Amino acid sequence: MKRHGLQIGIERIDNDFFLSLKVSGKLTHEDYQKITPLLDNALEGLEDPELVAYVDIRELEGWELRAAWDDFILGAKHRKAFKRVAIVGDQRWADVAGKVGSWFIAGEMEDFDDPAEALAWLSQDRD
Repeated sequence: MKRHGLQIGIERIDNDFFLSLKVSGKLTHEDYQKITPLLDNALEGLEDPELVAYVDIRELEGWELRAAWDDFILGAKHRKAFKRVAIVGDQRWADVAGKVGSWFIAGEMEDFDDPAEALAWLSQDRD
């Protein structure tokens, strides 16, 4: 039995956004058809929004090719909004996600084993 799931959360305080994303199984094009409109709608009409993202990939099994392209498009579209991205999970996938993401996200990206450390890093300079 193949597991697949996607949990998305967006919290907003003024122009600051906290995006949380948890992936189980393989990321698909259909996943990005859900993620992209949520993010687009949240950021629509705002000047210089600041977004930090917590991405839990501990149960990630990979990306479909089209989903990898969708990831690139999403990152490029909101390139300046991403201030920090914390990736929690398997080191192999975190390395891949970090390298690819750094090509099109202007902010900082770090990978973590411990979710609490990732959240603490995201909250730095935001208090």
